[in-house]
Amino acid sequence: MSLKNNTQKFIYECIDCGKQFDSTETLYLCPKCSKENNDSSPPKGVLRIVYNFFEILKNNFLFKDFKQGNFLKLLPIHKIESLPKLKVGNTPFYHFDELDQQKLHFHIYLKDDSQNPTFSFKDRASAIVSAYAKEKGFETIVAASTGNAGSSLAGLCAAQNQKAIIMVPESAPIAKLTQIIMYGATIVPVKGTYDDAFDLSIKATEEFGWYNRNTAFNPLTIEGKKTVSFEIFDQMNETLPDRIFVPVGDGVIISGVYKGFEDLLNLKLIEKIPTIVAVQSEGSDNLTRNINNKDFEIRPSNTIADSISVDIPRNFYMAKQFIQNYNGEYITVSDDAIIEASVILSRNTGIFAEPAAATAFAGLLSYSQQNKLDKDSKNVVLLTGSGLKDLKSVQKLLNIPEAIQPGIENLKKLIS
Repeated sequence: MSLKNNTQKFIYECIDCGKQFDSTETLYLCPKCSKENNDSSPPKGVLRIVYNFFEILKNNFLFKDFKQGNFLKLLPIHKIESLPKLKVGNTPFYHFDELDQQKLHFHIYLKDDSQNPTFSFKDRASAIVSAYAKEKGFETIVAASTGNAGSSLAGLCAAQNQKAIIMVPESAPIAKLTQIIMYGATIVPVKGTYDDAFDLSIKATEEFGWYNRNTAFNPLTIEGKKTVSFEIFDQMNETLPDRIFVPVGDGVIISGVYKGFEDLLNLKLIEKIPTIVAVQSEGSDNLTRNINNKDFEIRPSNTIADSISVDIPRNFYMAKQFIQNYNGEYITVSDDAIIEASVILSRNTGIFAEPAAATAFAGLLSYSQQNKLDKDSKNVVLLTGSGLKDLKSVQKLLNIPEAIQPGIENLKKLIS
């Protein structure tokens, strides 16, 4: 199905067999390839969205016009008014060239997505999913989540007067569960892992006809997450960084980052895609460890970074394609390095990141220690969530002194 002489804004394309599908119907996975799926390897048949670049480029295309339209030309929705009223995206972009009062020979840029409405990067995907559901008439949206995606969907559905049903593993952090409940969503704790919650949500979608937000199942989530690439390009005055460090679990965020830059490439706004570094925890490296393996091998995950703790990376094949096609890089870091990175980040920048987000910063620190960052290079770190979402992970670092009598001499003793 070619878009060249087609009036559709976009089509779906299977990343495995290449078959294309009409966008007038709501699709999740390729009907043919998804039949091959099993419980011991990542799913096949993930769909990507392909836009009508021929139509867009017929006119004199300028990035400023693209930006002013809130990127509507390259989003799978038709009206800006369909998006939630909450401010999603356009998050802060900070530049630092010092750490611990020492001048760096390279530049650090922090993209702080903890400033989204529910304090995580996941709002980008939830906003598009919510808008699409609104335009298509779905009243209920379901998702499986370890916390962030669920609290994100719950919050944005609350803003849209939509019903959200969130299935979570019973071990999900209490701060994230609190958000889900406070937003008024229906929470369904599931005994077992995230994968168990994921599978139940798919069955519920089939049984009740709910719209499903799950990452690497719903192709629209990639489209929401890619907007961060448009913003980075804009915030760097229409130039590219040398590297972007991205925390990786199931592979959806990094695929979104790649997809955004690939769209800019197709629009002839950039000539290459920056080097993107996939950073995983050593305790949950099922994506990067298997990139060059013939057979997929699962190792049970055990990491402090719960948001990227994944046994079966659902978007493995798409992420693998992007990393290989665009010469991406990847690295793993220990839980100790993640906590240390969180401390360094907090004390030097005032940004308190959850472990999954600090994982990306730990990747940059590791590159620095290995002298892999060139002089004057520009390095972006994607900070995907607030540290307030998972206080348990840093409890061992807290050393709160005993209360003192309110006298100046007691204060002098305490601060000396």
